[in-house]
Amino acid sequence: MTESPGALFDKLLEIMARLRGPNGCPWDREQTRASLKSCLIEEAYEVLEAIESGEPDALREELGDLLFQVVFHARIALERGEFDMADLLRRLNDKMLSRHPHVFGDASVGSPEEALTQWEAIKRQEAARRGEQRSVLAGVPRALPSLVRAQRIQGKAARVNFDWPDARAAWEKVEEEMKEVADAVAAGDRDRVFEEIGDVLFSLVNVARLSEIDAEDASQRAIEKFRRRFTEMEADLMARGTSVSTVSAAELERSWERAKSGERARHEAS
Repeated sequence: MTESPGALFDKLLEIMARLRGPNGCPWDREQTRASLKSCLIEEAYEVLEAIESGEPDALREELGDLLFQVVFHARIALERGEFDMADLLRRLNDKMLSRHPHVFGDASVGSPEEALTQWEAIKRQEAARRGEQRSVLAGVPRALPSLVRAQRIQGKAARVNFDWPDARAAWEKVEEEMKEVADAVAAGDRDRVFEEIGDVLFSLVNVARLSEIDAEDASQRAIEKFRRRFTEMEADLMARGTSVSTVSAAELERSWERAKSGERARHEAS
């Protein structure tokens, strides 16, 4: 007989309690919220890699590891007398019900954009009831990768119509910011270069967002393309009896072009 998700989740909670118990695992017992922060981030990124791989087995594995981190933190909270897993799940269920009135109530939305606008409005109403004033830009963690954070911030501003009309208009801002970088570089003003480079990157994210492109994904793809071509260049030079650390800049450039041409040829043949 197949076990239900609820029964399996209860078993996971029991395993966590045993690991943290007096006769549990020494490593698990000594962990704290602070020590687990890097584990949580690492597991989240491994989920992203599994999604990109398109492998269901890998995704199942990594989602499980990420869930274990949630259970770990809930167990620590229980030991500190703050809340338990039931409190966490109750709060989550209540939140999902209240923020989807178009599904569980009488409200109506006609598009994903309208659903997001409603979600943000409900969050502001919740803050108002607590006596808080919630910014339109609130809720985007500072710890996010910078391109992800920029795209999230820009998207929130766009929901109240603070936005460029289209990607072409946003690109004009990129060109303006690039001119300012060039001027700063020419002046040798490092602090200004720092500032203007940031403005260029932020402006490029606007172009990506308005082109319906994920800026972080685009950046990661470019990084991976460089890594792939560089390692191919290393292999090419090694096959010629030399290495990237010993050849001239001109030979590096020729090898780089060979790597690019080979990649294009393989792409066209596939």
